[in-house]
Amino acid sequence: MPNVYLSPSVQYYNKYITGGDEEYYMNLIVDAMAPYLRASGITFTRNEPGDTLAKIIERSNAGNYDLHLALHSNASPEHLAGVLRGPDVYYYAYSTTGEAAANIFANNLKAIYPDPNLVATIPNTTLAELRRTHAPAVLVEIAYHDNYEDATWIINNINEIAANLVLSLTEFFGIPFVNPY
Repeated sequence: MPNVYLSPSVQYYNKYITGGDEEYYMNLIVDAMAPYLRASGITFTRNEPGDTLAKIIERSNAGNYDLHLALHSNASPEHLAGVLRGPDVYYYAYSTTGEAAANIFANNLKAIYPDPNLVATIPNTTLAELRRTHAPAVLVEIAYHDNYEDATWIINNINEIAANLVLSLTEFFGIPFVNPY
């Protein structure tokens, strides 16, 4: 059985334009992923709200995980606040496995995000959850929480996003996706 470390954002201070925060909504998505993961035969561990980034990486590295999946929502630079939109899927630039996983996540997000042309796959060498985890890692910025349309899309599509992320995991691991409902 594949084993995944799930790392929903612990950034409670990143407020949504619609109310709520990044930590809250990313944990709702992980909560919604759990039945799909279990039904599809994927074991998982998740971080805890209040964990530091160092603790998250330490816990991920202490286990034997096939993938580290971090979930966040994005914010634009101040001069573009509320303007940018779309999911960004990051992977460690020197990880071919991470890149393969990121491409699967991005391609599947294109099927559910309102404007597929705004879904991007981005190599990165500085994000700690990509660079310092032992398992191949992907960091998905689901959409922009400072953009009203994106924030509303996240809030109104928690279960669809969760199912899509698990579908991506099953494709990455080459196992069947099972809908528990």
